[in-house]
Amino acid sequence: MPKVALLNIKGEKVKDINLADQIWGIEPNDAVLYDAIVLARASLRQGTHKVKNRSEVRGGGKKPWRQKGTGRARQGSIRAPQWAGGGIVFGPQPRSYDKKMNKKERRLALKSALSYKVINKEIIVLDELIIDEPKTKLMKDIINNLKIKQSTLIVTNEMSDNLMLSVRNIKNIKVIMPTEINVYDLTNYDCLLVTETAIKTIEEVLL
Repeated sequence: MPKVALLNIKGEKVKDINLADQIWGIEPNDAVLYDAIVLARASLRQGTHKVKNRSEVRGGGKKPWRQKGTGRARQGSIRAPQWAGGGIVFGPQPRSYDKKMNKKERRLALKSALSYKVINKEIIVLDELIIDEPKTKLMKDIINNLKIKQSTLIVTNEMSDNLMLSVRNIKNIKVIMPTEINVYDLTNYDCLLVTETAIKTIEEVLL
């Protein structure tokens, strides 16, 4: 069973806590994790790319020259693909990039990402994260106390206005609820900063 230190916002150790082995201590499945990341990135694509094919380009209704006798190749329209300004052959058309993944695979991918955070010692657990005033300096002091120098994903149940206002001007930090935790964010941010209550919420959902 993985054991991590529980810290306060001053960076002082409060106690050790045990994490659920079925979530934080599994052997990560790289194949499923990779598929989940591809799915997440694909879902960010709008798929609104569009070019005009031969039938959609304006003009070209008249045959450029007669079929025979000119010595040139026969042409039916100046909007054919080989002409400048003509239609595009096999160009991109609007489509959905959504991929499918069953529920068991999604849960396994999320558990794998969480387990990697523990394996790589990229997780910091706080007893609580409460900001009394909406000041960026207060959040920076907490980050310095915890000796965090990488991009950080903060997972907390207390999504107060003070916290959000204190974080928004700091680069490479994102705050989410435990119910919003996902594979893409976990792999995209180097450090996972999570509160004790958020860990309980995550375990309640995934166990």
